[in-house]
Amino acid sequence: MELKRVVVTGLGALTPIGNTKDEYWEGLISGKSGAAPITYYDTEKFKTKFACELKNFTATDFIDRKLASRMDKFTQYAMVAADEAIADAKLDLDAVNKLRVGVIWGAGIGGLETFQEEVLNFAKGDGTPRFNPFFIPKMIADIAPGNISIKYGFMGPNYTTVSACASSANAMFDALNSIRLGHCDIVVTGGSEAAVTIAGMGGFNAMHALSTRNESPETASRPFDATRDGFVLGEGAGALVLEEYEYAKARGAKIYAEFVGGGLSSDAYHMTAPHPEGRGVVAVMKNCLENAGLKPEDVDHINTHGTSTPLGDVAELKAISEIFGDHAKHININSTKSMTGHLLGAAGAIEAISAILAMEHGIIPPTINHTTADENIDPELNLTLNKAQKRDVKVVMSNTFGFGGHNACVLFKKLD
Repeated sequence: MELKRVVVTGLGALTPIGNTKDEYWEGLISGKSGAAPITYYDTEKFKTKFACELKNFTATDFIDRKLASRMDKFTQYAMVAADEAIADAKLDLDAVNKLRVGVIWGAGIGGLETFQEEVLNFAKGDGTPRFNPFFIPKMIADIAPGNISIKYGFMGPNYTTVSACASSANAMFDALNSIRLGHCDIVVTGGSEAAVTIAGMGGFNAMHALSTRNESPETASRPFDATRDGFVLGEGAGALVLEEYEYAKARGAKIYAEFVGGGLSSDAYHMTAPHPEGRGVVAVMKNCLENAGLKPEDVDHINTHGTSTPLGDVAELKAISEIFGDHAKHININSTKSMTGHLLGAAGAIEAISAILAMEHGIIPPTINHTTADENIDPELNLTLNKAQKRDVKVVMSNTFGFGGHNACVLFKKLD
């Protein structure tokens, strides 16, 4: 069968550097850091005392107070980003066949704060199990797309993909294939995460995964820099509305980009560490290019996974050099995690949005906080350091990898 073409018609973003798609983009191109001291709890006894929290965000400004109280933060974030993307797509909700509209979402952890609060409350009591009746519905990772579909009456495929930090990229690839294969006309996809909590920060600190640059949080996320010491945890959500091309064209939708392909692979190496030579990353980018029917030299820009960890950054760039060869030095490579921090399961979605907007505006957001070259990184690679760069961009790639060795890659191009 002939696969259908898929396009992006709506975008929504709720991030540590901007609470809308447009604010997020302005934060990106201006090189804004979202890292700051944590305000959600007392960090006195924690190794890391900062994160990339959302700024000036109150859920009840967007969601009915009673309904918001029945949602974990990660679901609240999902609702806000999805609302923006659906509004941005200008869908006529009375005209669409809601049986053919799906919601496929990504979350690596889900309702961590809800789980934490309920268990701590139980531990403080007399042993009687007095749990909130919304404990389970608030916590489960699949509840975010469930709430989006309930609000809008979307009755197509509805589920969450969970592959750690690759979760929302996995969701986008599933959404792409749902439309390609003719199962849906429209899919709302993306991801959300809200892990800036006692348990989240404590757990990642125990793994020695987080930066401890407490004296200068705004410069702590420094991908590709020789002095990097771990990632900075972020939170938020990104949402995309995908449509079958002819369907979008017929209704006169604005089209941001064509979603031309995706790829998946596994490192099959270690629970948390990447393969040092980027073996799984080579495979996922190769799979993605083949799936899209593109050549390595077609790619203009790569938004890397680039978490600011000593091992991961080098392995990914080695893989890029292997796949793209001499063309690698002609690609604008960046890591927007230098600004947003690492949004875990939401990372793939917000970074895909960055790549799409870079193509639309002809500007590559920078990798900020770079001061010291790493001798293990090819100096000929253009890592778009510290300042946005103007460029005509026709094809963009976004990489996202997760604990467990999960690798996901997506490709978008300007509409022919």
